[in-house]
Amino acid sequence: IHIPEIMLSRFIRRTGAVIQRRTFASGITRLHAEHPNMCQTVVHESTGVVYLAGQVPDDYSLDAKGQTKEVLSKIDTLLEEVGSDKSKLLSAQVWVKTMDDFGAVNEIWQGWVDPENKPCRAAVEANMAHPDILVEVMVTASK
Repeated sequence: IHIPEIMLSRFIRRTGAVIQRRTFASGITRLHAEHPNMCQTVVHESTGVVYLAGQVPDDYSLDAKGQTKEVLSKIDTLLEEVGSDKSKLLSAQVWVKTMDDFGAVNEIWQGWVDPENKPCRAAVEANMAHPDILVEVMVTASK
């Protein structure tokens, strides 16, 4: 499945995003591959499955609710870039720094997730890559 150039160019104009995009003969498209260790989005074109890297907030000073809102907004944006959305989520993995914040994260999640199309989900307590990150979410979706 090809991401129409018009869709991509509209997104870039609207957001000012710089997207590094590579499609390989194997039918795998990788977006936002600037990071030396990973890319943010991988689309397996023949199956229409979209994989997102774990998303963390940009503003580490926010509380758990604020960080969760920011992370879910980033997920919405990345899914939109490839023609998907949260109604097409297949699975989600949620990491919280402390289970003391689990209720706050769930409150925001429940307000965000499509109630008719909830994904499989796991949530665990975990040490984060930075001490001020309180939540990280990684999702898989269909196109």
